[in-house]
Amino acid sequence: MRAPARLRRWKPRHALPALALVAALTAGLLWWQPWSGGDGDRLAFTTAPGGSARFGTGEHLYRYKVRVEDGIAESPAQFAAEVDAVLGDVRHGWAAGGTASFQRMPADPVDFTVYLATPKSTDRICGQYGLDTGGWVNCGVTHQVVVNLTRWTELSEFYQGRPEQYHALAVNHEVGHILGNGHVDCPGPGAPAPVMMQQIKGLHGCVPNGWPYSDTGTLLTGPPVQAPTNAP
Repeated sequence: MRAPARLRRWKPRHALPALALVAALTAGLLWWQPWSGGDGDRLAFTTAPGGSARFGTGEHLYRYKVRVEDGIAESPAQFAAEVDAVLGDVRHGWAAGGTASFQRMPADPVDFTVYLATPKSTDRICGQYGLDTGGWVNCGVTHQVVVNLTRWTELSEFYQGRPEQYHALAVNHEVGHILGNGHVDCPGPGAPAPVMMQQIKGLHGCVPNGWPYSDTGTLLTGPPVQAPTNAP
């Protein structure tokens, strides 16, 4: 049946602007930048230059970039080199699972960004997602991995004198959240502490460990825990 003339003349004049708005919001979620602080000041970060080779053979490639807050001692290149070393460990890191691979990029588009931020900035960034980092822990949520500068430099009580092992734990734990992994508990006394365990709150009989996979390629995990919605 032929539509009435008044219906035939109607055109969806607002469809294209609406689609453009959706696209812009989607891009904002993917490439969000923590520019503005809660009291109106602006957070400034510098992106590490260059990129990396592809780490691992997993079909799902996660592209990431590394950013460091301006004014701190560690340079973007230094921090990026450590992040690359962790995500590039194809024997013990997340790439060892065979499903995920990683590659650092110098600019957007990326799947997630790894930040090194002061405690105050960490609280602001993570707080925008409802996470309470309390000035002393890191967070990994949606497309953001935020490493607290104090934790990065002062480590935790179980990793004193072992900065490389703690740095591996910090990156692997928060990237694990990006991959969809939740918190787990210690599987038993003397076992390696899983990286998805909140080790800063205690090892509960496990021994320190910063890697998701063992030397034999076994995923080091434990029983899942029901974490509060505002836990990083």
